[in-house]
Amino acid sequence: MINVSIQEAECNLSHYLDQVEQGDVVVVYRHNFPVAELRAVPTPSSRGPRVGGLLKGLVHWEPGAFAPMTADEVAEFDHAPLFPGPDRL
Repeated sequence: MINVSIQEAECNLSHYLDQVEQGDVVVVYRHNFPVAELRAVPTPSSRGPRVGGLLKGLVHWEPGAFAPMTADEVAEFDHAPLFPGPDRL
């Protein structure tokens, strides 16, 4: 356990954070009374590698969903208003 004053903690915070990462606990004192304690945050348990294909067979697209747009669709898309008016909702 490392005991430091507030002023020393402010001046050397990165040093004390390095100490905390190595497993030490830093207690910060104000006028000889402890006011804070710095300790490492437990890291979440590491998960295994992600597995692809978990939704295989569950997600379906209509045929042609990724086909290029026709010329009429492109023209309609390009000339459509950015915010439709109340008559277009």
